[in-house]
Amino acid sequence: MKKVLLAVLALSLTTSVFVSCKDAAKKAEEATESAAETLEEAGSDLKEAGENAVDKVKEAGEDVKESGEQAIDSIKAAGEGAMDKAKEMGEDAKEAGSDALDKAKEMGNDAKAAVEKTAEDAKNAVDHK
Repeated sequence: MKKVLLAVLALSLTTSVFVSCKDAAKKAEEATESAAETLEEAGSDLKEAGENAVDKVKEAGEDVKESGEQAIDSIKAAGEGAMDKAKEMGEDAKEAGSDALDKAKEMGNDAKAAVEKTAEDAKNAVDHK
């Protein structure tokens, strides 16, 4: 009866740990997806802003061509800086998601080892009685 009770206890603990690890991995994946969506929206907004600026410069005509070219250069520089920052943020988000998954796996492995040790200790205790 003790063996059955210990087996049920070990199984319950294992199930709880695996569910917890699965939830952690799912949350990390959701965070990564959310960050990717945010970066895509930011990129779309930057593209739209750039297109609107180009249209305004064309409407101004040839007499303001030089100032229009300067505006385009400024927008391009700002867009490149923003895209670089967006890429960096995306990489950071990806790395954070990867780190979270690694930690979840590590926690799962630690929990598995603890359960296996507990089961082995319980088995040894029962065998020595």
